[in-house]
Amino acid sequence: MFGGRSPFGSNNPQREGYSRPPQGYPPQGYPPQQGAPGYGSPSPRQPAPGGRPLPQAPMGGRPSEGGWRLKVMENADKGYQFRNFVALSTQDFPRAQFGQEDILIIVNNRNVFTARPADGFPPGYIGLSGVQRPWAGAGLRDELLIQIYDPFRQGGEAYLGSADIEVRFAGKSRTDELYDQDDLAASVIKNFESQLFAPGQPVLMDHRGIPLQLRVKTILRVSLTSEKETSKEPETDPTARGILTKHTMINFFKDPESNIQIKPAKNRPAANAIIQPDFNTEKMGIGGLDSEFHTIFRRAFASRIFPPDIVQKLGIQHVKGILLFGPPGTGKTLLARQIGKMLNAKEPKIINGPEVLNKFVGQSEENIRKLFADAEREYKEKGDESELHIIIFDELDAVCKQRGSGAGGGTGVGDSVVNQLLSKMDGVDQLNNILLIGMTNRKDMIDDALLRPGRLEVHVEISLPDEAGRAQILGIHTQNMSQSDLLDPSVDVAELASLTKNYSGAEIAGLVKAATSFAFNRHIDSGKTVRVKDDAAEMKVNHSDFIHALDEIQPAYGVSEDEIKRCIEHGIITYSEKIGGVLKDGEALAKGLGHPDQTPLWSVLFNGPPGSGKTALAAQIALDSGAPFIKMICPEDIAGFSEQAKIQHILRVFNDAYKSQTSVVVVDDIETIIDYVSVGPRFSNSVLQTLKVLFKKRPPKNRRLLVLATTSQRALMKELNIYTSFNSDIDVPNVTSHEELNHVMAKSGVFTNEQIAEALARIDTLKGETAYSITFGVGIKKVFDGIELAKKTPTELVNQFVRFVNSAVQEGALATRGPRVQAAEEFEFS
Repeated sequence: MFGGRSPFGSNNPQREGYSRPPQGYPPQGYPPQQGAPGYGSPSPRQPAPGGRPLPQAPMGGRPSEGGWRLKVMENADKGYQFRNFVALSTQDFPRAQFGQEDILIIVNNRNVFTARPADGFPPGYIGLSGVQRPWAGAGLRDELLIQIYDPFRQGGEAYLGSADIEVRFAGKSRTDELYDQDDLAASVIKNFESQLFAPGQPVLMDHRGIPLQLRVKTILRVSLTSEKETSKEPETDPTARGILTKHTMINFFKDPESNIQIKPAKNRPAANAIIQPDFNTEKMGIGGLDSEFHTIFRRAFASRIFPPDIVQKLGIQHVKGILLFGPPGTGKTLLARQIGKMLNAKEPKIINGPEVLNKFVGQSEENIRKLFADAEREYKEKGDESELHIIIFDELDAVCKQRGSGAGGGTGVGDSVVNQLLSKMDGVDQLNNILLIGMTNRKDMIDDALLRPGRLEVHVEISLPDEAGRAQILGIHTQNMSQSDLLDPSVDVAELASLTKNYSGAEIAGLVKAATSFAFNRHIDSGKTVRVKDDAAEMKVNHSDFIHALDEIQPAYGVSEDEIKRCIEHGIITYSEKIGGVLKDGEALAKGLGHPDQTPLWSVLFNGPPGSGKTALAAQIALDSGAPFIKMICPEDIAGFSEQAKIQHILRVFNDAYKSQTSVVVVDDIETIIDYVSVGPRFSNSVLQTLKVLFKKRPPKNRRLLVLATTSQRALMKELNIYTSFNSDIDVPNVTSHEELNHVMAKSGVFTNEQIAEALARIDTLKGETAYSITFGVGIKKVFDGIELAKKTPTELVNQFVRFVNSAVQEGALATRGPRVQAAEEFEFS
């Protein structure tokens, strides 16, 4: 076009088919020297077109702060509209000055257009069509800044290697004819070659007498010296512009709202591609679900990207259903919504499970049929060329319970709804244009027939996020305040991610809101009147705000700190080598919990006399394990429960433990939990069998569980055949010597050395032999009870403690001589 010469002062390489963009030679009087005013506006030495003063010329061909101020008017010329031209006056832009008919302009430093000056167009105006004005963000009679544009301002990658363009009918004229993509591409190049295209840009084109509207979705630019595309991702930024050439590969996609039909091409993606061309996974706003999203994409959408003829040759059917299950607040609904946005399909139908049910007979089933009516109608008309219809079904377990369970009441409505849904998804008349995304917290309640391949065949667990996922979620929720400079530099997202173990996505969002509430509170003056302080503009959310928020927002699947701390109220005192050995064994168990190459389940039984500290040791070991999920099953938590309610409570704790990567469950006082009494004997066999199964049940893949159980009757555990459910047995002894008691009293900090010596001299021996050769003593819990009692009467400190401990020792000795002592049971049951 310029004889191989660049109008910008350098000879950029030009390949065949890569013509120059519309642009004129600089007019007479433009100095070509380096640093002089370059091409981009009229020369300062030239008279102003139309008699108006001209701005300073930009340097090096780049737009400057100067330019022309023109008002917008309607451009009704069809020749301009269907060639994507904007109209200018030749009085403002003389052809002689610019050297050729078309020039490139940038409007308001944002959008680039190809302008063609016209003799009859009024000066001081710019003519934009109804399609171009929204793209330029301009209304009629708005004043715009117009500057000459240098297409090489973005570097060497100025040409389009490929472009994804969405097509729809632009007017009332329609046709059922299939549009050939090669034919469309030739028409685009014929009408718009050498023009600049940018993502989001709308363009009108007359193709065989029918007006079409094109919208650029993505572009991929290439270097001036190479026809090959770069390895970077397609661009969706509207400021990324490229010159259309005859070598540009154009991929066409139909607009979801249009009924235009595009013929599939083997060398191009499907015209009704399932994935939005400009979709970016990084902008989904979902943190910690990368692997789950990739699994969904591979299983459910990979086959839909390929041309239909390839899928037909493979003889496979597309996936029709996805089930997202997992704990509440982990992002199931959010992921389903983002999948709906990602897909180039009809607007998803979102329905909550309970909304399907209706009090009138047959209406619930009718509601299910209505969900599929549009998909059925279109599939009958267009077959495999029909668009994808997405149904997002939240709380699926509300209407799709196991048939025959009686969950639907005496009317059997629940069973009928399930039957209707089964027939619609994979019945006699199969649909290949539907995708049902179901979400539930209770996968176990859903009917098995709905979960088979052909229906909801892709099952994806949306579990609690790991540390990297929590960091992503925190980054998403703090992004706005960080960009607005409202996040203090002291806030470390990585540190917060490590402190929020087992927090769900919803709980992390609540944590950020709670942190901002502390920041708000600092800048509120709550005197006689509540008002915002004058320094509110300086508000920042800092590290301490998040630390305070962590105390308020506790994870549902976290550590039962209150219960654990109640068990170790007095701390752990290592008063003997045996107790130190128990803690070392617990430390080894905790280390094994974090090693993936070791067994995923380990069950331990702590046995010993009542009050010997079994529960406290088990609770301390659980805390030291560092597991994000620690729960206790205690008799006081299920007191008054029916047998079935107790079983449900126990199952719920273990099922929650399976949802965490590593978990510890403490089952305290097994004999009380199973309602065992020595008179009778009587116990709950159903609860016992539940515990036996759970103590041996391995957790799901990539999950690890440590079970710590306590009992005061090991022989009974053997008799009930639950003892074999444990991998190891740890004996917890009483305080059995004056030396051990001396250590406990000294660590308590209540007694002086003289008082300790006096007390020990007056306390009976703590060690004796019974008829069954069993040593007795006093439980550590009794010792602490004696210390607490003695503290109530400081003047009688030693006397109260001595009387209490002597009484406990005598009770222990008598208990060991009773008919139900542990040694006797072991002897009788051996």
